[in-house]
Amino acid sequence: MSHNTDLPRRKYLRLRSYDYASAGGYFVTICTHQQAFLFGAVQEGVVSLNNAGRIVEQFWEELPQHYPTAVLDSFVIMPNHVHGILFLQSIDEIRSGRRPDPTGSVNRVDARSGHRPDPTLSDIIRSFKTFSANRINKLRDTTGQPLWQRSYFERIIRNERELNNIRQYISDNPVRWEFDWENPDRIKS
Repeated sequence: MSHNTDLPRRKYLRLRSYDYASAGGYFVTICTHQQAFLFGAVQEGVVSLNNAGRIVEQFWEELPQHYPTAVLDSFVIMPNHVHGILFLQSIDEIRSGRRPDPTGSVNRVDARSGHRPDPTLSDIIRSFKTFSANRINKLRDTTGQPLWQRSYFERIIRNERELNNIRQYISDNPVRWEFDWENPDRIKS
């Protein structure tokens, strides 16, 4: 089998040496397929969700029920994307009741079995995208159509200052929408 070297190669978005099941904080951005406006509208800096947007909100808020190591933080749904902060905790943090450390890094592979007992960030995001897409496609009668962009953006949160800056960015996102290049009605400066 030969490979066509003329085709563009997909950029690898994850750090190859990083364990994405490690305890710590992650900033995630997930975009809709072809940047379609599916989740509502922003008017005067306030997001008004439609039914699809409310489904996205519901599935995001339910993540900790399905993934006990996941802790949700700031989150916003925009017309064509979502931003969220997700912490992954170690089993020890859960048992002790400690708040997740945004700079934590614990390699969680079971020494006896060699298997990872906890889901990775990719496992959680894949589940979120799959189940929300299935529900929204059923609502829209578009079963089987892509809802989300193929991948997602993630940033490992390295310290408390960065965490607070990202929280502010998420909080300000609806207010900045009128200037956003993705907004067809943006104010050009």
